Amino acid sequence: MKWYKVCEVDEIPVMGARTVRFNGLEAGIFRLSDGRIKAVENRCPHKGGPLSEGIVSGETVICPMHGLKISLIDGSALPPDEGNVKTYEIKTEGEKVWIMF
Repeated sequence: MKWYKVCEVDEIPVMGARTVRFNGLEAGIFRLSDGRIKAVENRCPHKGGPLSEGIVSGETVICPMHGLKISLIDGSALPPDEGNVKTYEIKTEGEKVWIMF
């Protein structure tokens, strides 16, 4: 695995996301209201909905297709739902955002 620069911090809307793709992998990169940046696999475990198009609420994203809530901290579905998605390491250097793929 290796670090890849994917965008600038201000290219991710607060309480929003952007999608990044690399070597067949796709991640949603989310910017929380407190400025933290998190990244998860961009595929809901329920029916494959694009999580980066969901609504960010606190530390979760709500799948735009069926309302499944996914933790942006550990990738797990919030009860009563089940499932999880891969999380990716993120780092920032100045305004640059890097992801570990």
